[in-house]
Amino acid sequence: MTSTHQTIVPVTDPGAVAADPPDTLAIDLRTAIMRTSRRLRLEATGEVLTPGQYTALAQLNHEGPLTLRALADLEHVQAPSMTRIVNALTELHFVSRETNPADGRQVRVTITDAGKTVIAEVRSQRTAWLAQRVAVLSGEDRRILGQAARIMQEMASK
Repeated sequence: MTSTHQTIVPVTDPGAVAADPPDTLAIDLRTAIMRTSRRLRLEATGEVLTPGQYTALAQLNHEGPLTLRALADLEHVQAPSMTRIVNALTELHFVSRETNPADGRQVRVTITDAGKTVIAEVRSQRTAWLAQRVAVLSGEDRRILGQAARIMQEMASK
């Protein structure tokens, strides 16, 4: 018969919870971020824009005019897929095409004022959806979530 030996670790704070190992925490964070991101995308793009159209439009809003190739590279899609996205955005009057002044054989895509307006509306809708979820949390949970947001922003900037 073998005996089992337990090691008892003293706890200085009885309310303290042991931190998850980094790989377990990474899985939990990745899952939570992906689900939240997916939900945010679905909440506001809806009938006006597909998620792919929104991200392409957001890139143009952030980066300024881009060639189709540059936009496809930023979005990690093939050129024909980006052409379809830009064609749809052009029909909605959210982007315009112009000849690239640096190379007349290329076309640059530029976000229009209507495109900037729809980006602002989608962001506002997403913020409102998230704010509704945060509003029902306890003050302590909001404080923890705020701290987590700052930590995650810091991690992403490194």
